[in-house]
Amino acid sequence: MGVANPADFTGRTVLVTGGTKGIGRVVAETFLAAGARVLVCARTEPDALPEADGRRAEFRSVDVRDPDVVRAMVEDAHRAMGRLDVLVNNAGGSPDADAAEVSPRFVEKIVALNLLAPFYVAQAANRLMQAQEEGGSIINIGSVSAHDPQPGTAAYSAAKGGLLVLTRALALEWAPKVRVNHITTGLIRTEAAASVYGADGGAAVTRTLPIGRMAVPADIAGACLFLGGPLSSYVNGADIAVHGGGEYPARYIATHPELG
Repeated sequence: MGVANPADFTGRTVLVTGGTKGIGRVVAETFLAAGARVLVCARTEPDALPEADGRRAEFRSVDVRDPDVVRAMVEDAHRAMGRLDVLVNNAGGSPDADAAEVSPRFVEKIVALNLLAPFYVAQAANRLMQAQEEGGSIINIGSVSAHDPQPGTAAYSAAKGGLLVLTRALALEWAPKVRVNHITTGLIRTEAAASVYGADGGAAVTRTLPIGRMAVPADIAGACLFLGGPLSSYVNGADIAVHGGGEYPARYIATHPELG
C-alpha cells in the first residue's frame, strides 16, 4: 500500500498576503513547487510574480486593511479557483519609531496592518473554509517581538502580541473545520531587513543566535508547508517558533566575550 506524499498540494488553493516579496514570495514559491494553485495579494503588482516549476502565482491588488475590499477579494478568488485550502497571513511590518514621539496615526496604521488586517482576511477565509468538507488551515506569521520586544517597536510588538492571542482565540472558535496556527519568526535575512543588522552584514547579530545563522525565508516557508498540510492535522492554536532557539541572554553574552 502506497503512502501519499504529505507535501503534495496538487488540487489545493493557497492565498498568501504580502506574497510578492521577502518571506511571502518564498512561501508562495514553495506552495507552487508543491503543486498548489497560489494567489498572492499586495498593494502593488511586482515586475515578476512568484513562480516555480513553470507555474506562476495569480495576483490581486488589495489593501488588506480594508475589510470590505478583503472580503470581495477572497470571495472572487474562491469563485475563480473553486476552493480555498490555506491562508498565510504574511503581510505586516513596521519601521522603528520612538514611542515617546510617535503619532497616533502611525500607531493606528501599524496596528491595522499587523493585527486588524490578518483578522479581516482570516474572517473572510474562514467563512468559505467552513463550507468545505475538508475545512482549511490559516497560518498567521508573527514575530519574536510578541515575546521579546525591542526598543523602537512598541506599536509593532503590541500588534504582534495581539496576533498571537488572536490566533489562539480563533483556533478555539473555528475548530474543528478550520485550524488556526501561528509562526513566531526570529531574525530573517531579507533584502528589506539588511540595513537593520549593521555594517558587518549581520555577523555580530549572528553570534547571538544559538543556531549560528539568521533564518532565510525558506525556513518560514517550510513551516507553512507543514502547518498547511496533513502532517499537522491535529495542530491547532499552536505557536511554532522558527527562530533558531531565540537569542542568548544578555548576561550570557556579557560573560562570553567571544559572542560580543
